[in-house]
Amino acid sequence: MEEKKDINTDLAAQSGAASETVDRYGSAIKEHHVAYSGEDREFGRTLKRGLKKTSQSKVSSEYKKQNLKQQAGFAAEDKYTARQNAEKIIKGSKQRYSRTDDVGKVNDQLYDHIRLDENGVEIIGSGEQMKFVGNSPVDCLAKLKSSKYQKYIDADATLTVPSDYYNGIKTEIDCQVASLNNQLDYARERGNTELTSELERKIVKLHKIKKNLKDSGITNKEALEARFAPKLSTAKDIVKLGHRAGVEQAKTGAIVGGGISLIRNVVGVCKGDITPTDAAKNVVTDTGKGALIAYGTAFAGSAIKGTMQNASNSVLRAVSKTNAPTVMVTSILDIGKSIVHYTKGEITGLECLEELGEKGTANVSAALFATIGQATIPVPVVGAMVGSMIGYALSSAFYRQLTSALKEEQLSYERRLKAEKESEEAIAMMEEYWAEAQIMLKQYFYEYKSLFDKAFQTMDIALKEGDIDAFICGANAITKKMGGNVEFSTFYEFDQFMKEDTLTLKL
Repeated sequence: MEEKKDINTDLAAQSGAASETVDRYGSAIKEHHVAYSGEDREFGRTLKRGLKKTSQSKVSSEYKKQNLKQQAGFAAEDKYTARQNAEKIIKGSKQRYSRTDDVGKVNDQLYDHIRLDENGVEIIGSGEQMKFVGNSPVDCLAKLKSSKYQKYIDADATLTVPSDYYNGIKTEIDCQVASLNNQLDYARERGNTELTSELERKIVKLHKIKKNLKDSGITNKEALEARFAPKLSTAKDIVKLGHRAGVEQAKTGAIVGGGISLIRNVVGVCKGDITPTDAAKNVVTDTGKGALIAYGTAFAGSAIKGTMQNASNSVLRAVSKTNAPTVMVTSILDIGKSIVHYTKGEITGLECLEELGEKGTANVSAALFATIGQATIPVPVVGAMVGSMIGYALSSAFYRQLTSALKEEQLSYERRLKAEKESEEAIAMMEEYWAEAQIMLKQYFYEYKSLFDKAFQTMDIALKEGDIDAFICGANAITKKMGGNVEFSTFYEFDQFMKEDTLTLKL
């Protein structure tokens, strides 16, 4: 029983810890859904095109090759926008890329893409022209040098080219510049001023092209794939981002899983329940499990959030702003463990149903408390993780009490023994996680120890005396010190805050 509760609480902690990563990568994945559908449903915007629409474009039998090349270029523009915005979101930047067609500048003569600031205003000098042209790097460079593209050179526009052409174009530029320099030396020796001027102009132009050249991060093959198989192309980008989210979160997951396991096993060694060798093995195993759970949680949670965030259903979009996508994944893992225990005969059918009910309510509560925890403690990962653990523990305790009251009457002696056992387990869990919380506080908030001690002392006394306002005061002291905004200072203000229409949006 104790092992199962430890596993459940570990999952709740992993869920809370992953919420920030899932939020960033989920929003990044949403950009690829927008690129595919051509609709940004979160902000009510319809794009000029999208991968789906481009894939349905007509192709002339007479100009098939040219049509497909052009349409692949359009697809590349959409994928480039999605990938650039995804990176901006992951890195926490408020800037966004946009196709000029999507901001009212249809068929702009100079730029295909521009960058927008956090207010949606174009950043001057950020214009880019995408050129997926030519059949080779040499051919592409020849077109960039042509008089047809001179206007982009004159405007000093960034020239975004296929990733598989980028290095080849730069190499070809170096070769041509070297050749032109040799010709320039010869022309100067002969005193041919006209040829000298012409060669100098060509060299300057090549240097300018090289300076403004930018790798789009998209190959010609990927552009064609986006044109012919937009769903597959989009799915690949989503999987890549999900994998990155998983890898990033696995590092935190190992720390969380290992940290909780370390506290639990140290307590076990001190009690004489396990040997130091077994404790060390348990910590290593739990650290690995924590990393795997964190990877799966972030991977799947990001994909779910990204899909929900651009869903046509407004309810799903609203839910995507909470910790629900992460909880969906951890719930599956959590519930799956109960089913496995049942199939192995380790628990009865009734016990399995009880666990499923407890985990359902606990995970929903964990999602809510993770959101509240992150708002109260505005430090990435920590607030959500602590909130999830508190939410899970509280709801589990409540559910156990409720189901216990609904069961058939048992002998008073048996009930007393059971109550004593559960009380001992609950106390042990509280002691373990309080010790863990102390370690986390020392690690993350060492310089704030004095303030935290005073705040927790105030809150502890307030709880004993039933002084709600004093408890809020203690909690607010922590929030203010960490740079957060205090929403209320008294129970009355809290009551008014809970009645506000804006609360739904904050959650």
